[in-house]
Amino acid sequence: MDLGLKDKVVLISGAAGIKGSIGETILQKLADEGAIPAIIDRNARGFEYVEELQKRGIDAIFCQTDVTDPKQIETAIETVSKKYGRIDAVINNVGVNDGVGLDASYEEFMDSLKLNMVSYFLVVKHALPFLIKSKGNILNIGSKVGLTGQGGTSGYAASKGGVLGLTREWAVDLIKHGIRSNAIIIAESWTPAYDAWIKTLENGEEKLKSIVKKIPLENRMTTPEEIADQCLFTISKKSSHTTGQFIAVDGGYVNLDRSLLTE
Repeated sequence: MDLGLKDKVVLISGAAGIKGSIGETILQKLADEGAIPAIIDRNARGFEYVEELQKRGIDAIFCQTDVTDPKQIETAIETVSKKYGRIDAVINNVGVNDGVGLDASYEEFMDSLKLNMVSYFLVVKHALPFLIKSKGNILNIGSKVGLTGQGGTSGYAASKGGVLGLTREWAVDLIKHGIRSNAIIIAESWTPAYDAWIKTLENGEEKLKSIVKKIPLENRMTTPEEIADQCLFTISKKSSHTTGQFIAVDGGYVNLDRSLLTE
């Protein structure tokens, strides 16, 4: 399906994760659709990804950015806008489940909010004039933790709950400009980071089996490719009348009746 993303400038944060991460997978899917990815991320890996894309004849830009620094975000978006003169969509993808719980300090809690939620606000704030011109749209990557809680991660849970609130607020606030705002909710997705976490557990294989059994659709984890496909569809014109929505790409993990799981 042609999603109409060719030559669209898509600003995406957190897309310089390791190969197979959700952000990197979205980046590759954008490139495959002919979009122009504008990556902001603190990891220098982004330079390698842009070089790889350019070798394929795909235009892209990377602005190495600490998204907890407001000035760096502003500078990155200025750089993107000066090169392309437009921004057609924003995908806020930063997220670190950092384990900042009730035993954390005030400073640690605030740092978690800055990374996982405040960065979303700042990216949209500075990209907004260009989104207004292009009648673009916003997609926030959320987490089940913002709805269900998890335990031991107050900063991340508060941030992801806040991201959902911002998604709806922006849908209302920007409707006068024809700008859509949606969120993707992720539950259990098999990424390199998830794999690394499982391997830290003494009973990792048993824990993984227990989690997978609780995913109603096909008793398997969501792939990063499935999440990326939904992201691209949602920012495209094929989803032109969808706004203010929380789209769960999770095999029914969060919302379906637990009675489905009886053996």
